[in-house]
Amino acid sequence: MLAQSSPALPLHYCRPYSKVGLSMSYAPRIILQLPISNPDLLPSFVEACIRDGVALIAIVGEGCSEIEEIVDELVVGDGSDESRFLSTSSHPDETVEEVMEFASILEVNGTQAVELVKL
Repeated sequence: MLAQSSPALPLHYCRPYSKVGLSMSYAPRIILQLPISNPDLLPSFVEACIRDGVALIAIVGEGCSEIEEIVDELVVGDGSDESRFLSTSSHPDETVEEVMEFASILEVNGTQAVELVKL
């Protein structure tokens, strides 16, 4: 399951800040908190981010550099679709709060902390 801190996609569990899953899109800036309980959730999460026009996925926690590379590969795909774009960053030694502050410097509205968990 996909977990998210604010209104989320249908049938997903929201965590840690809200516990209500609604049919809404992602914020323009996402803070992806590691660890991911099930890496199989990552492709559908990335596709939803692209669909929703997410500008940044900032990844925080142990192993964030590796997850950032996987996200980048999922975004680029075979490279034939130039419309598939979003920025990524990794933050191995920072707190979620520090990464949220970093993300706030982008000139887009809305930041969201997200965890991918399997229920």
